[in-house]
Amino acid sequence: MVNNHRHFILFKPYGYLSQFVLHDNTKKRLLGDFFNFPDGTMSIGRLDKASEGLLLLTTDGKTSYHICSQKIEKEYYAQVDGLISDDAIEQMAEGMDINVEGVNYHTLKCEVVKLEIEPKLPPRAKKIRDDRHGPTSWISITLREGKFRQVRKMTSGVGFPTLRLVRIRIGNIQLNDLNPGEVIEVENFDLN
Repeated sequence: MVNNHRHFILFKPYGYLSQFVLHDNTKKRLLGDFFNFPDGTMSIGRLDKASEGLLLLTTDGKTSYHICSQKIEKEYYAQVDGLISDDAIEQMAEGMDINVEGVNYHTLKCEVVKLEIEPKLPPRAKKIRDDRHGPTSWISITLREGKFRQVRKMTSGVGFPTLRLVRIRIGNIQLNDLNPGEVIEVENFDLN
């Protein structure tokens, strides 16, 4: 049996929605602006409008379901407001309560590491405040789940709101040197 599904890797820029169609008449920037994706293409998981980075797309629902499962790690770089404390990092790593659609949810344990050097990322389309407004920190957060705005809720919940959020890895697939808006079609996703 021939597999006719298609798979894509995209660097989703700031300001775009992780979807192809809107159900209202508002003008928003959507994924179809980047590439002539085939009918039936879906984003695997989502990044909110203010988040950037690695987004996988496919025409295969089974592949999408597998990648969204807790079997596959997702790693994010977050720039947070202030000099993040070891205590805040430990709280996030051990799991913490956040609100998900009006319900209290306790996050799973995850890996959180303070980055000593600012990661080399393309500049964001909308400028982030500068050091005159106080110091910032960069952390890496690796999750096996993905609740709505989870990383933002976690960093805010420990007193260090997220200023910039970039997903850099899903399984073994890395953002690497992709530029914002760049799309690569691949034969399949090598996640292991």
